[in-house]
Amino acid sequence: MMPAISMKRASKFYSKTFGWKMEPTEFGDYMTVYTAKVGKDWMPSEKGKINGGMMKRQGFFKAPVVTIDVSSIDASLKKITKAGGKIIPLAGKNKQPVGKMGWTAYFRDTEGNVMCLFQVARKR
Repeated sequence: MMPAISMKRASKFYSKTFGWKMEPTEFGDYMTVYTAKVGKDWMPSEKGKINGGMMKRQGFFKAPVVTIDVSSIDASLKKITKAGGKIIPLAGKNKQPVGKMGWTAYFRDTEGNVMCLFQVARKR
């Protein structure tokens, strides 16, 4: 996830520079960033490709956030807190749905970095 001061300006920059497609979402100040084509499951259809998001720079979203793909957000959050990390709830929830694609959760590691977890909706 990339934070932006001006979503319009950042969208224009990344579209012109890298050919990425930006698409507004129902989540307000958040856009889906398509760097690769997606299949029916909304996941990148090319192996090794990723897509992402952009949102208005605010709160703890001050720098790019690395997303970690996990098989279970719930199990990962338990491990994170046990190891000294802290869960960052959004809208009072530890885990958020991401359309039909899956779920996401945010945490702060022991060094203060904000990180994201992503769990795919389909079975692996």
